[in-house]
Amino acid sequence: MKKVFSHPRSLRNIPTHYCPGCGHGITHRLITEIIDELNIRERVIAIAPVGCAVIAYDYWDFDCSEAAHGRALAVATAIKRVRPENIVFTYQGDGDLAAIGTNETIHAANRGENLTVIFINNAIYGMTGGQMAPTTLLGQRTSTTPNGREAKFQGYPLKISEMLAVLPAVKYVERVSLHNPQEVLKAKKAIKQAFQNQIDNIGFSLVEILSPCPTYWEMNPKQAMDWIRDAMAKEFPLGKIK
Repeated sequence: MKKVFSHPRSLRNIPTHYCPGCGHGITHRLITEIIDELNIRERVIAIAPVGCAVIAYDYWDFDCSEAAHGRALAVATAIKRVRPENIVFTYQGDGDLAAIGTNETIHAANRGENLTVIFINNAIYGMTGGQMAPTTLLGQRTSTTPNGREAKFQGYPLKISEMLAVLPAVKYVERVSLHNPQEVLKAKKAIKQAFQNQIDNIGFSLVEILSPCPTYWEMNPKQAMDWIRDAMAKEFPLGKIK
């Protein structure tokens, strides 16, 4: 018998603006599947970032709020404190969470806010033209590092998950990937755990997701997935960090 795949109630059935091969669509689907499975759709409030997913609320059929660039966790903190019964999560890229929003990220984590953070790491700024991000790999060419990132001038890739994991109030950090179906299933399991932690009032949880950006990596979708496996995952090892 042919298996029929149902469409998540929490995911709107509309055309996407994301580039072919982008990982945002995969992650959007995982999040909505999990929200439906946990039966928390009426309680969820998402905080959309500034970045390629700035209009994530167009695709999610639950309550969402926008935040200024990098301020998603400040907004999430306010909402969660005013409405602790809600399940509040942020969805942020490496520029939003680990560059302009580093301050908000570190201090929300250090306070142990009972929030769920979905951190998309594609090692580049996607919305604004492919500039170097904090997570850009050494040697990686971007519009602002045309000869490749050099540690002497631009520093090393920022391992934000490992940095946050040393904070006592941070309860759960895991790094996952989208580069093949098996890793996608692991990503779903990690995201679900991060939501369950908030439901159980455990505290601050973050899932970092290595995600492809074929357009600004100047690769086709398959090459982008292979590059995650062969390059990104060596710099950012997969697995549970805390």
